[in-house]
Formats: sequence, structure tokens, C-alpha cells
Amino acid sequence: MAAVEYLRETGRADLDAHWIAEYFQDAGVLEEHPRQDLVAFADMVQKALDKEVGRIRNATTFLPDNVISLRKLRRKP
Repeated sequence: MAAVEYLRETGRADLDAHWIAEYFQDAGVLEEHPRQDLVAFADMVQKALDKEVGRIRNATTFLPDNVISLRKLRRKP
């Protein structure tokens, strides 16, 4: 969830230390998971971010094959 939110807010693939520290505090991660370490959490979010970016890149790689040309859809008068 943090990875997707970060990607939507910034559009970047590299996790910002200030952003993840703020998210860690504001989202209540420490209250929900008292043994969670900020550094380990940041690593986990970076891995999820890398996966999400890879998924998006793969989806855009195949996008041109899925797009139908408008020329084919237009009727000739």
C-alpha cells in the first residue's frame, strides 16, 4: 500500500527517506506492528515499489498491441 501511494504521489521509482519516515509515523505502522523497524520497512516498501514499477513497465510494453487503430474503425463515406 505504501509503495502504490508513493508512486502515485511522486511518480518516482526510488524511495525517498523523508517520505517513508513520514509515512511510517503518520500511517501508524509502529502502533500496528511494534516490532517493525523503519529501515526494514523501507526495504520492504522499496521491493514492493520495484515490483509495481516492473509490472507497469511490462503492461506498457504490451500496450501498442492492444490499441486498435482509429483508422480501421472509421467508416468511409
